[in-house]
Amino acid sequence: MTGAEILIRALIAGRVEVCFTNPGTSEMHIVAALDRASEIRCVLGLFEGVVTGAADGYARMAGKSACTLLHLGPGLANGLANLHNASRAHVPIVNIVGQHATHHLKYDTPLASDIEAIARPYSKWLRTSQSAADINRDANDAMVAANTPPGQIATLIVPADVAWNGVSAGESDMRNSFSFPIAPMPGAEKIEKAGDMLRSGLRTAILLADKGLYGKGLAAAGRIAAGTNAKLLAPYPFTRMERGAGFPVVERMHYVLEQAAEQLKEFRQIILVGATVPVSYFAYPGKNSVLTPPECLLHTLASPHEDCADALDALATALSLDERSSVPAQAERVPVPTGEITPQGLAAAVAALLPENAIVVDESMTSGRGLMAATRGCPRHDWLANTGGSVGIAMPLAVGAAVACPDRRVLCFSADGSGMYTAQALWTMARENLNITTVIFANRSYAVLKREYSSLGVGEPGRRAADLFDIGRPDLDWVSLAKGMGVPGTRVTTLDTFVKALQEGFQAEGPMLIEVRL
Repeated sequence: MTGAEILIRALIAGRVEVCFTNPGTSEMHIVAALDRASEIRCVLGLFEGVVTGAADGYARMAGKSACTLLHLGPGLANGLANLHNASRAHVPIVNIVGQHATHHLKYDTPLASDIEAIARPYSKWLRTSQSAADINRDANDAMVAANTPPGQIATLIVPADVAWNGVSAGESDMRNSFSFPIAPMPGAEKIEKAGDMLRSGLRTAILLADKGLYGKGLAAAGRIAAGTNAKLLAPYPFTRMERGAGFPVVERMHYVLEQAAEQLKEFRQIILVGATVPVSYFAYPGKNSVLTPPECLLHTLASPHEDCADALDALATALSLDERSSVPAQAERVPVPTGEITPQGLAAAVAALLPENAIVVDESMTSGRGLMAATRGCPRHDWLANTGGSVGIAMPLAVGAAVACPDRRVLCFSADGSGMYTAQALWTMARENLNITTVIFANRSYAVLKREYSSLGVGEPGRRAADLFDIGRPDLDWVSLAKGMGVPGTRVTTLDTFVKALQEGFQAEGPMLIEVRL
């Protein structure tokens, strides 16, 4: 049995069912082993940023790790932006990265690089396998590391000769035994302190992240909010939120510093559950980066590596709150809008039509800031956001979510600027016939940067500066781009045509793209 075959066998034993990949010469023996392993679905991406972003989306919705297969240091480097986002999402991913054969490294060939140095910033676990006899142990360790709470990236570098060399019986321990760590409960004193805060009568918010935003954790948070009048908040960058009619209402924090500070100013206490102290994305001259008032007391009920869901459940029990205390969002469908395209009208159209059990992937930037408020009363759905701020996550994230949940409709919102970072994801959507409706908000500019320019006190941009925020001249043609990658598309100019296109997208088998000119 070759090292590559041992590696794939170990991945299968560790419940890896999907490999997102863009392989090269150094990975051919691993590709051959995958070719003989029907238990793992292989999904090809034409760019490594699609591969790593898709692995993130899959892990968020499947609740378990996918693996990636990447080609040497440059291939890994191409995927780093979305590995940055995945690391902030706290999801389990096993990266398999090929390396030159060990005897070939001394020649310093053109693709040689320090792969460990490239991988280290986003890999909580990192190892280069030294022999085919070691690779079973290495793969086991990688999967345990990836699944260590709250979920993290593990990178295993496999030299080509390690993959192609054979291992005879007795030369290596071939057993696959996985004992994935369980997130620890926070100490009883943390729960008691949170209970005292909620009984105090002071205005309190609970800032939820990770497993506090869906499943058991969200249900417990809803009971606590209803029983104590605490407000549920989520950071602007969150991994996954369950929402809609029947679910507790969680308000997303604003991106803009001044708006977020205004949002938090009423609270004298904030309880953090899997979340960190709320701060602004960037520093601004003369402005405080911390968003909470100076007199606000902050208390961590559960850190990201602790069991957020059980901590919330224990807090609800300590407060003697049962399931009947929850006050969920009420079902509400707004009328289908007509007329001229506006951000408010677009949000209303989505709220009127969003299918039950949909997965919404949101990187709409400035054009979609009203979407979450408008869809609060829609049928139940999941919402995925950009966790690390590195743009180009939406369409790859949608690919992974659709692979994890083939029976659910995925609605993907992207801006035209961020969409161009990973537009190759459209090809994977078509190739895999994924049920994804992608909406591109095309304002032909980096609108967020225009606002940031003024926020930093630089003044109004001059002609050359303004030109750096303009992505027209020529205008991007998303319908043609989508068609060229096998995805049917349409351009809409009114709310009426947007509504019609959205309905067609939700009813279609496979992917569709809608370009909204703003």
